[in-house]
Amino acid sequence: MTTEQQNLTEENQEQTTVRPSIGTLFKMALKGGHQDYTKGSIGIAAFLLAVPMVLEMLMESIFAITDIFFVSGLGAQAVAVVGLTEAVLTLLYAVAIGLSMAVTATIARRYGEKATDKANAVAGQTLWIGMFVALGVGFIGLNFAEDILRLMGGDDALVAAGKGYTTIMLTGSITILYLFLMNAIFRGAGDASVAMRSLWLANGINIVLDPLLIYGVGPFPEMGLTGAAVATTIGRGVGVLYQLNHLFGIAGRIQIGIKHLWLRLDIIKNLLSLSFFGVVQFIIATASWIALVRIVSTYGSDATAGYTIAIRIFMFVILPAWGLSNAVATLVGQNLGAQKPDRAEKSVRRIAKYNIYYMLSVAVILLLFPSQIIGLFTQDPNVIAYGVDCLQLISLGNGFFALGMILVQAFNGAGDTITPTKVNFLCYWLIQIPLAYSLAKLLMFGPSGVFISVTLAQAVFALVGWHLFKKGQWKLKMV
Repeated sequence: MTTEQQNLTEENQEQTTVRPSIGTLFKMALKGGHQDYTKGSIGIAAFLLAVPMVLEMLMESIFAITDIFFVSGLGAQAVAVVGLTEAVLTLLYAVAIGLSMAVTATIARRYGEKATDKANAVAGQTLWIGMFVALGVGFIGLNFAEDILRLMGGDDALVAAGKGYTTIMLTGSITILYLFLMNAIFRGAGDASVAMRSLWLANGINIVLDPLLIYGVGPFPEMGLTGAAVATTIGRGVGVLYQLNHLFGIAGRIQIGIKHLWLRLDIIKNLLSLSFFGVVQFIIATASWIALVRIVSTYGSDATAGYTIAIRIFMFVILPAWGLSNAVATLVGQNLGAQKPDRAEKSVRRIAKYNIYYMLSVAVILLLFPSQIIGLFTQDPNVIAYGVDCLQLISLGNGFFALGMILVQAFNGAGDTITPTKVNFLCYWLIQIPLAYSLAKLLMFGPSGVFISVTLAQAVFALVGWHLFKKGQWKLKMV
């Protein structure tokens, strides 16, 4: 039977197969288990992958929302410290996400090929990579926290207040890296429910510890802003321990043994090579966000706080969309590994449609009720005004954002990290940053000019990405 005939047969089977109810599928998605995503209904495969990934991304975003919520009681300066530190941490996220893309694509491809022992070996070497990167970031955080805050535009008072927070967040970076990398392992293997549960656990601990350590409730010390960093790092650390328990267990899709932990420079070299453009891709994007924060910070702590709150809210409500895009990466990788490129493309198109519907729904809510939403985090009228402006202007580009994030993960899931890197460079560095500065400073739009530049850059990103996707070169990428 030819590949075309096989795809046609599976499509006919998909149309005639009796589908489980939504409730049954939801329970299956939460429970996890061994599923073959290279055959059967694409809709069911997308649902089983996307539900735990959506919940996983929601849990990841809650880290940021929780810190902002409890820290906001300390004043605009404390919120600004969190915002500036997170802006720097986005560079670490860029490295973690870039590495994660390589890990997910490689393990998904090995699973599509039914080469599970090779997938286990990739997982083992991923742990070494995470440790090496964390040691470098920890050294920087331990020695240069004050310099980093000053570089980001913080005054002496802000630096003094935020030094402890920034130091702990950077020196505890191994928890951030391992959460990203090990969840990438689980996602590539199609075991997304484990990734979801690890973040549930981490967030539950962070939510409990945050107010206790910030404000000194009961027997806990009053640590102020530093307490937020301690709570977050402890929560993430417990989540990492949960992940390690599954990686070295006997019931999961990935089962790391001693032999998989011996240094394999060939595997590490392949992962680093594959992830290089992935890291560059996200460094380009996150460096652009840092540049935007730097421009906004010139308008004072109120503008920075409003921008920080709005972006945190925006990232919270759109992270279900990132969950859908992560499902695309797994489906593309596994189906290309199984020599089913047409099924891979069909998966991308279908999930892109779902994502656009979701993001447009979010846009309606954010456009209609921005002041009420921002008001949940601050009562300062100046901060609210900046936050509302940011939330409304960025939401205008939600449809383009929805399509763009799906296309990025389709390319990355195929192992083609070069294409989205080029598009990122064009849209963020050649368009977004110059446009933000021009609108804000030269045309005197102020912070609003920065927010407008985000929407316009996303529109260009989606249109260029769609053109390249339709050309189909990503299907030919070898991993």
